[in-house]
Amino acid sequence: QVQLVESGGGLEQLGGSLRLSCSASGSILSINVMARISWYREAPGKERELVATIISGGSTKYADSVKGRFTISRDNAKNTVYLQMNSLKPEDTGVYYCNGPLGPHDLWGQGTRVTVSS
Repeated sequence: QVQLVESGGGLEQLGGSLRLSCSASGSILSINVMARISWYREAPGKERELVATIISGGSTKYADSVKGRFTISRDNAKNTVYLQMNSLKPEDTGVYYCNGPLGPHDLWGQGTRVTVSS
């Protein structure tokens, strides 16, 4: 059974940086075969929102709230998708999830928590 696994969350101060990682485990299949990987976040008391997406061709999209501050990328050699988060703000606080389709399945990770203090 393939699972997505996030890591890299933590506590950071206003203006700081964090890099989140998303990898696949539980199968010989790698994250490289997934046509799309997205990062979502869920802030306390709010609905889960789409933060960034990368497709297999390398195109990326971002929520307006993170444009210019966050960068999504994939390292095929490491079978990992990253979310580089710079100039962090308290409103970036939340649990970050990676998501992507694999065949008929819509895969989610367990999430990694990011807390930005002012």
